[in-house]
Amino acid sequence: MLRRTLMSTGAAALVFAGLGLPSSAQMAEEITEPVTVTFYSYNLATAGQRNDATMEMLNKFMEDNPLITVEPIGAPSNEILSRVQADIVAGQQPDVAQLVFRDLIYAAHDLGAEALEDLAKDELAQHSEGMVENGLELGRVDGKTYGLAYTFSTPVMFINKDIFREAGLDPQTPPRTWEEVKAAGIAIQKNTNYHGFFPGAFGPIDGTFVYQSIVMSNGGRVREGNKLTFADDGAADAVAMLRDLRDSGAYADIDVAAHMDTFSAGKLGMFLFTSAVQNSFSNAAEGNFEMDVVAMPSFGDKPTAPTNSGSALYVLSKDPVQQRAAWELMKFLTSKYAYTQITSKIGYLPLRLDIVNDPKYLKDWVEANPLIRPNLEQLERLTANVAFAGPNYRQVENMMKDAATAAVLGDDDPYEVLSAAQDEAQKLMPSDD
Repeated sequence: MLRRTLMSTGAAALVFAGLGLPSSAQMAEEITEPVTVTFYSYNLATAGQRNDATMEMLNKFMEDNPLITVEPIGAPSNEILSRVQADIVAGQQPDVAQLVFRDLIYAAHDLGAEALEDLAKDELAQHSEGMVENGLELGRVDGKTYGLAYTFSTPVMFINKDIFREAGLDPQTPPRTWEEVKAAGIAIQKNTNYHGFFPGAFGPIDGTFVYQSIVMSNGGRVREGNKLTFADDGAADAVAMLRDLRDSGAYADIDVAAHMDTFSAGKLGMFLFTSAVQNSFSNAAEGNFEMDVVAMPSFGDKPTAPTNSGSALYVLSKDPVQQRAAWELMKFLTSKYAYTQITSKIGYLPLRLDIVNDPKYLKDWVEANPLIRPNLEQLERLTANVAFAGPNYRQVENMMKDAATAAVLGDDDPYEVLSAAQDEAQKLMPSDD
């Protein structure tokens, strides 16, 4: 564990215990001299549109703000936190960081992220005007905003309409409930040589938000305060439903590491996963098969609770002038202009819905790309993906994910598998004292 390793040194221990962090002075009112800020981003570590669109935004920001230079620092999403930690320990204080939502509580409590209500005061409310309230809630801890939602998406179900036709199903009436998913998956398994349904909840590509969406759509929770609840009734029943899909044959028997490749190859009828891959799937489908995108399935009449994948932006600067520059960069990256670039060029959702019908921004693009509409509609029910607290937060999350995977794909009783894992993981959670 990197955190434990870093905390073995005296200076690092002070930093990560929050005891040695430089105290934050009041953010400067304006930038009057040249200043450089660092921007840690996992989009910058990728090749292609994510990197290109992000660099285009940074270049425009510097063009509009000639006194501010942004130094881009890219690292993969599973390594970005370690890079930030290492640079803090080395005395290279980061200014703005794009971190995934599972790091939210750690960033707020241990990494020194600034609460934006304290940093920007009234400017936060002014900037937040017109942003999706459920999206703003994603970055709050104890009532304060430490992360400003940046790039994120919800789970949607990708449909291969050609496979539906071959199975004797009507692709114009895709499954809306889990019961209908089961029936369609069985029909595909029996009548074609293709696979039925697969959820991107398991495997090496992070799908925790898909798993939590399914659980919370059934009224379950993965934790209440510091008490783990992923083996309790609503949550466990949701996992048992997935196990039933597998036992029935509706669930695709494929390598969990190859779910995206299987759908792209036109061999999977239904795939529940992040809308962020929609552009990639559209390119794969062109000329090969007809694709549709629908909302995630529900448990009967229960409203779904689509949670979020993706990331938030955090201000880590301690110098007042750099804090001002960091805040200006954060505002720019969550502006109407930026969300137009993020949605149309990267594929994530806009946190400002008024731009969807505005001809200056996304109106023409949305009309030309109607498959994004189910994802936009799910924003009304956006439910925060639950992060875990304490120094073992990633280990606890991994134990939960491993247990859910074993409960669905293994042979043992799913309720017993989840209960045993919850008992062990609870020992790693902070106490309520």
